[in-house]
Amino acid sequence: MRLRFPLLALLPCLLAAQSVSDLQKSFEKKVTEFTLANGLHFIVIERHDAPVVSFHTYLNVGSVDDPGGQTGLAHMFEHMAFKGTSSIGTKNWVAEKAALAAVEQVYSRLEAERGRGARADAKKVAALQAELAAAIAKADSLVEENEYDRVVESSGGADMNASTAEDSTNYFYSFPSNRIELWFLMESSRFLDPVFREFYKERDVVREERRMRVESSSQGKLVEAMLATAYSAHPYRNMPGGWAGDIEHFRRPDAERFYRQYYVPANMTIGIAGDVNPAAARGMAEKYFGRLPARPLPSRYRTDEPAQEGEKRVAVASPAQPFLVIAYKRPDQYSPDSAAIDVLDAVLSDGRTGLIFKDMVRDKQIALGAGSQAEFPGGKYPSLFLFYVAPGTGHSVEENEQELYKIIDQVKTTQVDAVTLQRVKTKLRASLIRKLAGNSGLASELCSYYVAYGDWRKLFTELDDYNKVTAEDVQRVAKTYLVPEHRTVAYTYSPAPTTGGGK
Repeated sequence: MRLRFPLLALLPCLLAAQSVSDLQKSFEKKVTEFTLANGLHFIVIERHDAPVVSFHTYLNVGSVDDPGGQTGLAHMFEHMAFKGTSSIGTKNWVAEKAALAAVEQVYSRLEAERGRGARADAKKVAALQAELAAAIAKADSLVEENEYDRVVESSGGADMNASTAEDSTNYFYSFPSNRIELWFLMESSRFLDPVFREFYKERDVVREERRMRVESSSQGKLVEAMLATAYSAHPYRNMPGGWAGDIEHFRRPDAERFYRQYYVPANMTIGIAGDVNPAAARGMAEKYFGRLPARPLPSRYRTDEPAQEGEKRVAVASPAQPFLVIAYKRPDQYSPDSAAIDVLDAVLSDGRTGLIFKDMVRDKQIALGAGSQAEFPGGKYPSLFLFYVAPGTGHSVEENEQELYKIIDQVKTTQVDAVTLQRVKTKLRASLIRKLAGNSGLASELCSYYVAYGDWRKLFTELDDYNKVTAEDVQRVAKTYLVPEHRTVAYTYSPAPTTGGGK
């Protein structure tokens, strides 16, 4: 019997025996790239260890692209992408199409009456609300619920999900390799012929997600307040879930316009990793995704964030465990300093060997947990270098804040030693193993690096960038970017107990 070892088991040996350049070349032999006539780009990598294929559809659109007054719309469409098409998810498409149109007609009449402000007729508003509820119920009665999901899962599809971030929207799942063509059919169909059914029911789901993730979470509220304070103009100030008032007023035509503007083939990249024949994949891509009509790429103009000229602070009342977040303005991921900033982050917060953990958690025990993040909330535009701390029992936010500043001053005044710098670089090198280990993660990484840098090979060559970083570089970027005038401090505090009045 011939044993077959998964690539994951071999990767440590490969990295030890090969240079990054050699490893890159070995991957290049397994990667096939092609672009359809409509502009949609595919990256296919063969990995025949198991009869499974992972697919990743990367849309170069995220919450930064939400229209003004409609924050969360990119996330709303992500939910719509699972609602099916005119042939999947309906009991009677002709009747459902008419019912969906009727919903919007009534909704527009309701909004028109409400728009009269003080002159609106309350009885007419109430009657239109009842008419709208009935119209929505009729449209929903024609839906074959969750049919898209059932088709995928009944054919062996696994781990189907999606996510909306600031810079991108991602759709992903895996299929047995003998069901590849079904994926091409299903995935292309939902972007060729999406039906925005159950829109208002799903709007309520999105609103509830915000309630759970932000309004009912002290850390969620803190991060939202921090972003809204740190950014005065750029859309990074808005979290992907959107603001409550915007979500509650979404209309189906809003999401349809967003889809037409941003879900164009040239704005999509698809990664395929696993037991796949590239030539067969290309043929199916032409057959199914070639149906998507070419449309112009959306404009990428963004409001520039004005220079910050002093520290900003925001406090959020919360009875929960205190929490502290400190954010410094930093350049985008394309900056020549990006690699040095990543190494600085690893020096500060590389697990139990990072300076922050050793000082604040292990030695002085003033924090339950603490760390940093080199890039937040996105990287396409100038972002934030983030620090976070959960103070320990009996230790205040103020104490932890001052201790964190001492650590920051340390990396500004004292160069990192050679042993620490090499350890950090070794761990960054090891992180490449994790990126390459699974088909799903690899398909995702190939797409994100291709879209961000124009070449998936940056996944490998960024290690060369890390290797070039010196102790002087780490110290320089700390001095350049971790400065008080570009700092935003956000923290929670326990509100004072209220005293009830009485006679």
